Amino acid sequence: MFGRLSQARERQVKRLFLILGDQLHPEPHPLLTDFDPARDVLLMVEATDESRHVWSHKARSALFLAAMRHRAAAFRAAGYPLHYLQLGQHPHASLGEAVRAELAEGNFAALVMLEAGDERVQNALQAVCTAAGVALLCRPDPHFLCSLEEFADWAGERTQYRLEYFYRWQRQRHGILMDGDEPSGGQWNFDADNRQSFGRQGPGLLPPPLSFPPDALSRGAIADVEHHFADHPGETGHFAWPVTSAQAEAALDDFVRHRLPEFGRWQDAMWQGQPFLWHSLLSSALNLKLLDPRRVIAAALEAYRSGAVPLAAAEGFIRQILGWREFVRGVYWRHTSELANANQYAHHTPLPAWFWTGQTQAACLADSIGQTLRYGYAHHIQRLMITGNFALIAGLEPRQVADWYLAVYVDAVAWVEEPNTLGMALNAWPGMTSKPYCAGGAYIKRMSNYCTGCRYRPEQRSGPEACPFTTFYWDFLIRHAGRFAGNPRMSLPLRNLVRFSAEERGNIIRQAAHYRERLDEI
Repeated sequence: MFGRLSQARERQVKRLFLILGDQLHPEPHPLLTDFDPARDVLLMVEATDESRHVWSHKARSALFLAAMRHRAAAFRAAGYPLHYLQLGQHPHASLGEAVRAELAEGNFAALVMLEAGDERVQNALQAVCTAAGVALLCRPDPHFLCSLEEFADWAGERTQYRLEYFYRWQRQRHGILMDGDEPSGGQWNFDADNRQSFGRQGPGLLPPPLSFPPDALSRGAIADVEHHFADHPGETGHFAWPVTSAQAEAALDDFVRHRLPEFGRWQDAMWQGQPFLWHSLLSSALNLKLLDPRRVIAAALEAYRSGAVPLAAAEGFIRQILGWREFVRGVYWRHTSELANANQYAHHTPLPAWFWTGQTQAACLADSIGQTLRYGYAHHIQRLMITGNFALIAGLEPRQVADWYLAVYVDAVAWVEEPNTLGMALNAWPGMTSKPYCAGGAYIKRMSNYCTGCRYRPEQRSGPEACPFTTFYWDFLIRHAGRFAGNPRMSLPLRNLVRFSAEERGNIIRQAAHYRERLDEI
């Protein structure tokens, strides 16, 4: 991945510095520490193919473009010689084509970049540089708290990865939530205190998240998206995401003050018509690199130490940043090719059309997908236990599902979505979790109010009112019981399955086949 031009030679050549759309770090930008404005040129490219290689949500494209344009304005204000190729104002459909033309026109001897977050992009740029006879100088991205080399050292010869062990290692080596050699509070996690359901009373009065109405630059980006990607899914009318580092800092402060104290208790709960609840809404700012994860962790720690936030909430949130986020990145780059076509259950059912419209009779799916199309956002349990769970137990084709996840969320970058979707939600690649995250309608009823008023009944496994989640869950266990027989974490549902009569099993299998043949009608 990394170029071999010597440091002395690198200082003598004319270099093109490329900033990708998810590399919008605050000042000082880590790529530009040795940038020479008298000789070097900075390049940023808006390329239509980046919104079309998957059928990207309009809000996702708008966020990338708006954040890029704001960062470009800051670069210009700082005096950088920036060549910015704006959508509709240059002839290049792909990033690779644009870079190839820039290298040739400027007679550059080297392309300098931070490591990409998408192997597709990285490979395309490497191919361009190789064909042009230009050195590709690819530098590690210091945004992360675990470099790819450090992750490889931790992983060693492992073929099965577990977040818990990686997370403990991260806590220890960074000294975060540690009292000497022991975890703060005497426990590594506080799941027993977290992840409660609201009950019938619902979430109560919710603190609204800070929003950022589009300014002129953002409105221009939105207009360009509506023009160039008019047939793409999703809406832009609710666009209010942070698009600068200053806005991201304000969003962080708002979350820590108003929602982090209750985040742990309710992080897995769902409620119809409430898309945000106590969640941070910081993932897009983090994944665009507008916000440094060290800053996020420090803010959570400060709130805990001041007594404003309970340990359980601080730990649950920090685990997502220090643990899971770094974990999935390491898995992605270590197993990209395996993830790409992973399908351990041999699932081949096409994605239902309502994944793109939200027009389904299942209330939980309609609400989760509907808010996704409105905002480009759903929180992690909606992604894992509603859309992801359904895709797993219904047997949807993993590649189609993974492409959908990459397309519809504003925070979606390949290094995040591929492991989360193919490793976690779909369990299509078996190296990340010790069990599939599958559940029937009973789980959804317990953790939400979605089942109230839904035309399906979560307690029914077969028949005209059978909940598709319940039917598909038991059908999934029937189909794969042999695979799960030796897994202690699957022993309880398998014991329950054994109690079913042959007739009941047959009814479930027939009901599942009926639903699978008519998925677009569910």
